Amino acid sequence: MSSLSNPLLLDFPESFESERLRIGAPRYGEGAAMNAAIRESLNELKPWMPWAAEAPTVEASELNVREARLKFLRREDLRLQLFRKDNGEFVGGSGLHRIHWEARKFEIGYWVRTSLARQGYISEAVRAIEQFAIRELGANRLEIYCDSRNIASAAVARSCGFTMEGVMRSEALDTSGQLRDTLIFAKVRGIEY
Repeated sequence: MSSLSNPLLLDFPESFESERLRIGAPRYGEGAAMNAAIRESLNELKPWMPWAAEAPTVEASELNVREARLKFLRREDLRLQLFRKDNGEFVGGSGLHRIHWEARKFEIGYWVRTSLARQGYISEAVRAIEQFAIRELGANRLEIYCDSRNIASAAVARSCGFTMEGVMRSEALDTSGQLRDTLIFAKVRGIEY
């Protein structure tokens, strides 16, 4: 992929598929489906996701989707919504964040609704997003960050072949306001792919 001075000039697909998932940019009208998944999963999300401190209203979720859509179009943050292909159920969220376009570096984040956890959806999504980032965005480096206590999130990174590069000690505040350690996983062009 050629180096462009402005990421707004980059053209790439807004959606793609894996075996069981449709993975795509946020679209207007998806707020209600996302809201239902968040409300179902609030207890599991609260320890890890600052945005899950309280249950959002459907209106707030729709506003969030619309704001994410605008960020996607401006290439500031590439949130991706996950839906089951067989029945259209909202699975969770992922995407490419903390983007450094010049270096082609992206962070992959993710969450899954409780009723679909431990069924391999997030690992499947991460692998598909990784391939999308390499193929469509020319990714040189992909990263996954997680709280050192988030065993499930770290397991996804490991199962997808990401190398743990280190631990940033007392690097950030957790959702209760206490200092936490953060694990860094990565894949680098020429080494892991």
